[in-house]
Parts: sequence; structure tokens; C-alpha cells
Amino acid sequence: MATAGNIARDIEETQAAPAATGAPNASDVRSVSLLFEESAAGRSGADVTARAAGEPDAAAILGAELCRDDIPGFPELSEPQVMRHFLRLSQLNFGQALQFYPLGSCTMKYNPVLNDEMAALAGFAALHPMTPAHLAEGALELMAWLEAALAEITGMDAVSLHPAAGAQGELTGLLMMRAYHRKRGAARHKVIIPDTAHGTNPASCTLAGFEVVVAKSNRRGFLEAAEIRRLVSDDVAVLMVTNPNTLGIFEPEIAAIADVLHERGALLYLDGANMNALLGVAKPGHMGADVVQLNLHKTFSTPHGGGGPGAGPVAVKKHLEPFLPLPRLRNDGEVWRFDDERPDSIGRLRGFHGNFGMLVRACAFILALGGNGLTEASRFAILAANYVRKRLEPHFPSATTEPSMHECVLTHDLEKRAGVNTLDIAKRLLDFGIHPPTIYFPLVVHGALMIEPTETETRETLDTFVDAMEKIYAEALSNPEMVRTAPHTLGLSRVDEAQAARRPVLRWRPKDK
Repeated sequence: MATAGNIARDIEETQAAPAATGAPNASDVRSVSLLFEESAAGRSGADVTARAAGEPDAAAILGAELCRDDIPGFPELSEPQVMRHFLRLSQLNFGQALQFYPLGSCTMKYNPVLNDEMAALAGFAALHPMTPAHLAEGALELMAWLEAALAEITGMDAVSLHPAAGAQGELTGLLMMRAYHRKRGAARHKVIIPDTAHGTNPASCTLAGFEVVVAKSNRRGFLEAAEIRRLVSDDVAVLMVTNPNTLGIFEPEIAAIADVLHERGALLYLDGANMNALLGVAKPGHMGADVVQLNLHKTFSTPHGGGGPGAGPVAVKKHLEPFLPLPRLRNDGEVWRFDDERPDSIGRLRGFHGNFGMLVRACAFILALGGNGLTEASRFAILAANYVRKRLEPHFPSATTEPSMHECVLTHDLEKRAGVNTLDIAKRLLDFGIHPPTIYFPLVVHGALMIEPTETETRETLDTFVDAMEKIYAEALSNPEMVRTAPHTLGLSRVDEAQAARRPVLRWRPKDK
């Protein structure tokens, strides 16, 4: 097993080695040319696209006037050039399949290959989104099964698989609750969110036309029912809260908070972003939640990075079921179909119903683990987070004294002692072959390190991470410049992240233009 000491020694030797000569280093991103720069007129790969005899080509289908033989400035390359280019780039990526990826709150879980195999089955992968319902009964039955499974897991009454991501699930929940209040003749305008909320929560509130009211957490890091009682009014539509919250701790007064809200006619929206701590252990529906949104890409092992496709199902109690988005799955005897005749529905939020490949993957995950396996997954996730927290406690103490759930939020004193900040620590971790955890979140914790190991990491992996963090802490005190200037072993050193965000270069242009 590689230890932090071995890794650090390798890093030091690499830094001390003389600059290489001759061929460019394949691991240096600066040596990977752009495809445009490798282009030469006349180069091409073999076109092996199969087309059945007599099948029309693109010109026959679209019309020759809509087709062209070439694209001005488009790179011309051989097949080996293209393959080597993208393989070099892939080797520069940090990914959960290659390294430890403890990105707190985002829950970067391992994606089992079995899930991909199930989603790739021809009857699923080749299913056209416009296929009539009577020709897609198996797919609809799978979706109905997943709805029922998620309802059971969350303790809710009905589920919609419609939303394309967790953030869209949030918006869906808020729009349903707005419609619910309006149906009752009480158009409410305010939503309470805690000061530890995910950034998408206030954004979703604004998109749904609500005004945000911020509730303060207590010194122990959770909401008190007394604080919600102070803020709730007849103009408050809902409280949005994540449980466990973004400090990685359980909200112990959640049931009392739900009672306070319901007494005043308000609703409880429970953001299920941290559901990975609750599977088979506790149910949002038993906590008084009226709506809960799930992230299949966080909790149920479907792919997360690269912009999706995501999946953010919404589960509701019975009184909100009429407002679920269109379409709804309905069974007429032995036949499944989509039902669009629902007058109280908030309507469609997207063109098609759910990212089906993600739904298949989530089904495979639930079926593979079963009820007991889901419970075990959450318990192992909680154990891993508390193991890391305890081992790092001497140098990186927890931001709260409450027990951690599936993730822990840690702090440090290095900025004061050595001028080394949290970003420096995160960048230095890259030199140890470890992806940094989430940093500077939640905002209520100065210099936060938010670590989520998930349930699949071994004790050896967690020990390697702890060793690396301890090495960085010691290094920050003895040689702070080494940490402040990290990373040192990657193709690129530290980039100007603010400039990249404000002035991104999204289009290649020849150097002479």
C-alpha cells in the first residue's frame, strides 16, 4: 500500500529531478496539442459506419442542399492521432474510478459497472423517447417499480421521476407547494431556509417567485423549533431544509419543526441531497416532510460528473399528489400509460419524462443491494465519515460537536499559524493523487473542509487520505511555500480560477488572428 511518506518522497524526487529533454512528457497537459494544431490537409480515418444495403444516406434523407462535404477549418486527422489525443486527456482527469474522491455534499459515489450493463440492454438503450406507451410497457413498468421503491424508501405516498436533476427537483417541489397554497386560496410569498442551506435552495426559491427568509442555526449547528416559530407567519409557504444538514449532522428537532409549520398551514420541504445517510435508517416522511427531492446521482449511484444527465425525482405526501408534474404513470388493468389529464398539475418541466438510462441504473442499484443492503450502505458511509473525522481530529477538528452522519466538516488553524489557507491544502492534496474535498462550504464555517468518503472506500484508502492530510499539516508549518504553491506534479500548476470564471476562453482561434 502506498503511504503518505512514500508519496511525499516520490513528489520530492520528481521536483528535484532535472527537466526532461527530447520527447514531450505525455502526462504534461501542455504537451497535448489541440486537435486544430495537429491538423494537416488530406488526413482522415477509415469510415466504417455500417449501412444496410439500400438504406438511404444523409443527403437522401435531408436533401442534398442541406448537406456539405466539408466544414471550413475543421481539423483533419488520422485515427491514431484522434485516439492518442483523447486518451492523453483522459489520463489527466481525476475521477472516482481512478482516485479517492471525497467531495462532500456532492456525494461522488462509485458507479457499478453492472448498472451500466443493465442500462445498455438493447430494449432500454435503443428505446426511442417517442415510442408509444403500448410498445414500451416494460420500460413503463420499470419506472412504476422505481416510483414505488423510492416512495417506500422515503416514507412518502407518491413519486414523480420527471425532473432532470436535483435542482430541477427543488423547483418542482416549490412550484407544487405554491400551487397547493393557491388552490386553498392563500397565495403565500415567503420561504424559510437555514443559513447552512445548499446554494441551489435560495436560487430555486427565486425562480419559483418566493422571497427568502434566513433561519439561523444554533451554536451546535442545527435548527431549533423556537427559531422557526419566531419566523413562521401566514405568509410563509414552506421551510426548505436538508437533513442531515450541510454540516453533516442530523436535525434533531425536525419533527417538532414540522409541527410548528403545519400549525400555521405551512409545508416542510426536505432536500434529500444527503439521503445517503438515511437509506434504511430513517424516512423523511416520518419526520413530517410534505415533499422530498432525491438525487439519483448522489444516493443511488448513477453517474454524477460531466454535467449529467442527472435525475431528481420528487416524492410527496398524498395532499400534494394532484400537483405532481405531467405526465403521470397510470395503470389501466394490465396496461401502463402516461396520464396528461390532471387539472391541478404544475405541468411539464421538460420535453421528455425522466432521463431513462439513469432510472435503469438506479433500479439496478436498489435491486442489487435490497433493503438490508441499502441500510448497510448508509451505515458504512456514516462509519467512514466518523473514522476520518476521529483520525484527523488532532489537526483538523470538527466544526461541530454533534455526531457526523455520512460526511464531516473540518476546520484548521494553518491560515493563522502559517499563512496556508484551505485552497492551498486542497491543491496540495492533488500532489498525493487525491481529489480535494469540498472547500469553503458550508459558508457558516470559516475555511471549511467538507469530506464525504461514501460507503465503498476501504480502510486502507481512508488511512492513506489521513496520512496525506497529516503530512500537509506538518509541511505547512515547516515549509509553507511548498503548500502555497501546490500542485507541483500535475501538467498544470495552479490556474487563475477567478479569471477562468469571469473571462473563459471557449473557442479556439489561430494564433495569427
